[in-house]
Amino acid sequence: MTHLVQQLVIHGVTLDGQRFRPSDWAERLAGVMSQFRPAGSMGGHLTYSPYVVPVVLDGVRCVVVDLRLRDLEPLAWKFVCDFAADNKLQTTEQETSTPIRRP
Repeated sequence: MTHLVQQLVIHGVTLDGQRFRPSDWAERLAGVMSQFRPAGSMGGHLTYSPYVVPVVLDGVRCVVVDLRLRDLEPLAWKFVCDFAADNKLQTTEQETSTPIRRP
């Protein structure tokens, strides 16, 4: 069984089409957000949060932010949204299906 998860994608391209620098911005942002995890999840000290993940889409560094972060930690959600807005980065929303895990 699966359910749809909404995501915000922050693209490493500014609104005027310039590539965002530094080149490791996505990993830095995801690293700052690594402490935000689902309740009861175990994560190593060098792992990203499942809610904020750096990826490369069509050759562009991006960060995919799970919209569930908004409910889990509103200030963390505001931080990533403000980061995108302050740096004038392109954003899109998408849905993806994930398996539902049962205990």
